Amino acid sequence: MMKKIVLFVMVFSFVCVACNSGNNKKEEKKDSGFVSEESLGLRKTDLYSENNTEGDKGVFNAPAPGQSQTIERSFENAPPLIPHTVEGFLPIKKDQNLCLSCHLPDVAKAVKATPVPPSHFMNFRPDISMKGGKIIVYNDDETGNTVTKKHLDKLNNARYNCSQCHIPQSNITVEVKNTFVADFRDKKLEKRSNFADVVDEGVDHK
Repeated sequence: MMKKIVLFVMVFSFVCVACNSGNNKKEEKKDSGFVSEESLGLRKTDLYSENNTEGDKGVFNAPAPGQSQTIERSFENAPPLIPHTVEGFLPIKKDQNLCLSCHLPDVAKAVKATPVPPSHFMNFRPDISMKGGKIIVYNDDETGNTVTKKHLDKLNNARYNCSQCHIPQSNITVEVKNTFVADFRDKKLEKRSNFADVVDEGVDHK
């Protein structure tokens, strides 16, 4: 008799738990605070498949060169955005860089373009050479640092690929709004660079 009572209690408890669980799920779905897996990410699509997931395609509708206005930099000495269309300018190749046809200092003023800054005519890499199968890094005589700052007569080849740092502005829907506000020490730095002048700030050469 005792065994039957225990068995009855166990079955009854199991039924109650199952029913209660079902009701909780129904209430959970009715609850406005229910979070589905699809809504967890920013893309709002199935997390287990990429078949129907596509990124927002930006629209590049900037005006032609000479008809655009410079854009405020994201922060002090940040690489500026390209305010004009880049159609026909990219890709940059070893023997073809149309950006330089307007932005080299020698011609920039004449065509009212932003000139390539002095920092692009400087070398910040250490002088190295091979000696006895070993790489020798030469120190700068004045500073004692291995990284030297040299003024070059031509554009530093490390800065040749303009689109590596400079990109055009596009109209695109952003899921997370950027609330960052840049603080420029000088109003002029909103649209120009003084990197070559301040590159040594905070560096102890002793």
